[in-house]
Amino acid sequence: MSRYTVFSGSGTAMITPFDDSGHVDLDALGVLIDRQLDGGADALIMTGTTGEAPVLSTDEKKEIWRFTRDRIDHAKKKIPLIAGSGGNDTVAAAHLSHEAELAGADALLVVTPYYNKCSPAGLVEHYRTIAGATSLPIIVYTVPSRTGVSVTADVWRELAAIPNIVGIKDATGDLRHTARLAAMFSADSPDSPVIYSGDDELTLPVLSLGGCGVISVVSNIIPEEMHELCRLFFGGKNDEALTLWRRIYSLTAAMFCEVNPIPVKAALAELGLCRGHLRLPLVPLSEEKRNIVRAALRITQIH
Repeated sequence: MSRYTVFSGSGTAMITPFDDSGHVDLDALGVLIDRQLDGGADALIMTGTTGEAPVLSTDEKKEIWRFTRDRIDHAKKKIPLIAGSGGNDTVAAAHLSHEAELAGADALLVVTPYYNKCSPAGLVEHYRTIAGATSLPIIVYTVPSRTGVSVTADVWRELAAIPNIVGIKDATGDLRHTARLAAMFSADSPDSPVIYSGDDELTLPVLSLGGCGVISVVSNIIPEEMHELCRLFFGGKNDEALTLWRRIYSLTAAMFCEVNPIPVKAALAELGLCRGHLRLPLVPLSEEKRNIVRAALRITQIH
């Protein structure tokens, strides 16, 4: 029996919009959430990297989770709310994960601890402690370019023994790493990881290795297209999926012309969907890179 799957397809790693006073802009967030629900997003991931989690207070995160839960329920949509609840303080991350469950999250996205740069044994104990604080399924988020720590195949063997750790968001950018994870177990093994691409540009390659979907930045802008990309692939329409991927590639690439989420916020502001405000240490795009984003929106015919 394979591991529990939180979602299949395209989950949107949502931005957190801020108003002119620097506070979380719930009005804009509601517009963005409704756009995702109407666009066919298969999951909403709140307060992750794209949501500027490191500069959100615990109270702000809880407000965002509760607001999103209410918005999904009001729309009568059956998609999971996944809360980013990781951190490099294990006890604090465990507490935050428990708070996310109380706020109505369906699952958790928990990044590897950063800066502390723990050993593999410490990484396993970090996740074991967090998993013990909640009954929710946990997706492990490995992004060594930001954290300096990677979930290796050997570490996964130990994490797989923890019942509510069910999958991995692989943002290593290393398809060899993804292939090793995918090949570790038979497809129907209870220890086989459910793998989500954490890199929009590698969505199709990760799906071809057995990935279950993508936790996407660009789907903030094009939820319909990212949902359709996965649907086509899972439906065996690989040529059509490749054609769509080629059409949206310039926009996907433009979202990483600068550190995420700077470009995607600029793009959404260009579309009039939110203000482009960021919290320090993130700063707005240079005019040169803003022109890259504008050009990609024009090429992809996003208005």
